[in-house]
Amino acid sequence: MDVGMVCLLLWDTYWASNRSRDVIEQSTRHSLNFSLFYQGRQVGFGRVISDYTTVSYLCDVVVAPEHRRKGLGKWMLETILKHPRLGTTRVDLFTRDAQAFYGQFGFTKHRFDSMVRYPPGWPGNLAIVKTPTE
Repeated sequence: MDVGMVCLLLWDTYWASNRSRDVIEQSTRHSLNFSLFYQGRQVGFGRVISDYTTVSYLCDVVVAPEHRRKGLGKWMLETILKHPRLGTTRVDLFTRDAQAFYGQFGFTKHRFDSMVRYPPGWPGNLAIVKTPTE
């Protein structure tokens, strides 16, 4: 994994643009990481946080803009979801704008209301952003 490239990929997203390199490095140390390379250069990334038994959380899935719309994201997600340690777990994710993409893989709205707790001062506490479907 090229941590520098992972940082650049994540800094170009709406959800991780303000994460420091230290935070990104620490989060990858505590995750099952997946990297996508093209000609020796990292062009995609995704990670899963899991207990490997009941629940997994898919996050930080990103493909470099110049490599999108080529099926690489689909291939990477298929690979992630087929990982043997994740096969029996429920896989959760949060997305503001990629419901159609993840829907192809069986992701649907959670059957219960989803809740989250942010630590004091977290940027997500400052404003509630409505998605186009709400």
